Amino acid sequence: MLRPPTFRRWPFGRLYRLFVNGMTPAVALRGPRRVGKTVLLHQTIQTLLEDGVLGKRILYVPFDELPTLRGIKEPVLAIARWFEETILGESFNRAANEGRPACLLFDEVQNLDAWAPQIKNLVDNHGVRALITGSSSLRIEAGRDSLAGRVTTLEMGPLFLREIAELRFGVHSDSLWGDNGLDKLVSASFWHDAVRIGEEQRDIRLQSFRAFAERGGYPIAQEKHETPWHELADYLNETVIRRAIQHDLRMGPRGQKRDEKLLEEVFRLCCRYSGQVAGQAAFVTEIQQALAANIGWNRILNYLRFLDGTLLVRLVQPIELRLKRRKSPAKICLSDHTLRAAWLQEVVPLDPEGLAAAPHLSDLAGRLAESALGYFLASIPTLDVAHFPERGAEPEVDYVVTVGVRRIPIEVKYRKRIDPLDDTRGLRAFIEKQVYNAPFGLLVTLQDNVEIPDPRIIPISLSSFLWVR
Repeated sequence: MLRPPTFRRWPFGRLYRLFVNGMTPAVALRGPRRVGKTVLLHQTIQTLLEDGVLGKRILYVPFDELPTLRGIKEPVLAIARWFEETILGESFNRAANEGRPACLLFDEVQNLDAWAPQIKNLVDNHGVRALITGSSSLRIEAGRDSLAGRVTTLEMGPLFLREIAELRFGVHSDSLWGDNGLDKLVSASFWHDAVRIGEEQRDIRLQSFRAFAERGGYPIAQEKHETPWHELADYLNETVIRRAIQHDLRMGPRGQKRDEKLLEEVFRLCCRYSGQVAGQAAFVTEIQQALAANIGWNRILNYLRFLDGTLLVRLVQPIELRLKRRKSPAKICLSDHTLRAAWLQEVVPLDPEGLAAAPHLSDLAGRLAESALGYFLASIPTLDVAHFPERGAEPEVDYVVTVGVRRIPIEVKYRKRIDPLDDTRGLRAFIEKQVYNAPFGLLVTLQDNVEIPDPRIIPISLSSFLWVR
C-alpha cells in the first residue's frame, strides 16, 4: 500500500476511535464521491500498524465494480472466510477472545447486492471490527436499517475552511466548536466568540475563503490548485456528477433502471436554482420543455430525493410549527458551488474581491452563499435545519435551526452595503414572536465588521461562520 497523505480530514480521530473501540462492531462512513473516504481508510490502516496491530489481522477490500467479484456468491462473507483461513490462521472468535480481533475494511460496499445482510451475518457471528464506506447515502441508509444496533454512521462532505487552511497553506488551528454538542449553537456567546476568533485569525481565514471561492471544497481541487479551470471542471463533471448519476443512481428498487437524461436535467435545475426554493412550477415546466416529454411532478420529486441521497444536494424542508407544515417546496443546497460552475460552465465569484470586479453577479453570488451555508448547516449531525417561508404578514427567513425548544433564525445578506433595518426585518419579526422562542438571530454577511444596532442580532461574515468547524 502506498503511504497515504499526512493531511487527515476532520473525521479521522473519531472514526479511528469508533472502529477500534466503539460501541458497535461496525462503522459506516458515507459521503459524496471524491471527498477522501478511501484515503481515510488507508490512514486508518497505517495507524493500526503504527499502534502495533499485526498486518495479518487487517483486511482491506475495495468493491469498486471489479468484474471478478460479480461471480462470487456473497463476496463479503466469502472473502472474510478466505481471510480467516488463509491469512489470519485462526478463527475470528478465537482471535477476538484473546484480545486480537480482526479489522475488516470494505470500501464502496454499496456496489454489492445484499451487502447489509452479509455485514450483519459477519458481525453477529464473529468477533470482528468492520469499517465500511459508501458514496450513496440511499444505499447506505437502506443497509443501516437492517444493521440497527450494529453500526455507527459518520458522514463527511467537501473540505471545511479550516481543512483548506491546513491542506493548501499548511496552517492548522483548532476549531471553536470542536466535538461539542449542539447546545453551543443556541448560545449568543458562542457566536460572539466566533466573530472574535474570526477576526483574530483574519489573514488565514480570508486566504482560505478566497481559495474556497476560487476552487471549492473538493480535496483534489485544492491539492491541484494550479490546474487550469477547464481541466478541473471536466474532472468534477466526470468523476463526481456523472459517476453519481450513471452509477450510484442507475438502478432503482428491484433492478428498475432510472432515466439518466431526466436525472441530468433535474441536477441541472438544482444547479440553476441552488440556494432557492424552487418547486413544481419551475421544475415541471422546464423539464417538459427540455425533454419534450410529459413528466409529472411526483416523478421529478423522486429524482430530487435520489440526488439528495447521493449527498450532492441537500433539500432543506420548510419548518414545522405547531404540528402544521407549510406547503412550500424544499430549498436546494449544493454540496459545492464548483459543481454548479462545472456543470453549467458558469463561474460566479464568492469572495469580496471577486465580486467587486463583477458586481453584476452579486445577486447570484448571494444565492450560492445561501446554498453553501444551507449545506454546511444540513451536514451537522442531528441538527434540525429548515427554511421559514413567508406566512401572511410574517416575512421569510432563510434558515431556522432548532435545538431542543430554542430556535435561531439565520438570514443571509450577501452584499456590500447592509441596511440595518430593512435587511433585518425577517429576523426581528421571528425573534419578536414569543412562541418561536428565539433569543437572538444571525445575519450572515459578505464582509466583516458589519454593525447592527439591535443587540438581538449578531452579524457574522460567511467566512467566519464557516470557520467555526
